[in-house]
Amino acid sequence: MSGEINRRLDKLNSLLKEDELADYAFKRFRFYTPKRTGNAFRNTKLRKNEIQTNYDYARVLDEGRGFRDGQIRGSTQAPKGMSEPTVKDLITYIEKISKG
Repeated sequence: MSGEINRRLDKLNSLLKEDELADYAFKRFRFYTPKRTGNAFRNTKLRKNEIQTNYDYARVLDEGRGFRDGQIRGSTQAPKGMSEPTVKDLITYIEKISKG
């Protein structure tokens, strides 16, 4: 089983340019990041293939819109947060490349 996974990973790595997945994920994550005040959008950075959210309420936004801690939390601009839709986009992107 692991042979098949490794074969597919090798194929994906050969099809992708360096940092391509991280760049794509960062663009999609920022696409889903609320933009009303611009603070979250401005303070989301990509450093060494890691998306960094440098604002105190990043976790609240990423958990999506919903009732938590006795109140409605999150943003109407990112009702499903940012990570969940970004991961779905990455899966679609990887499937497209691997079928390529």
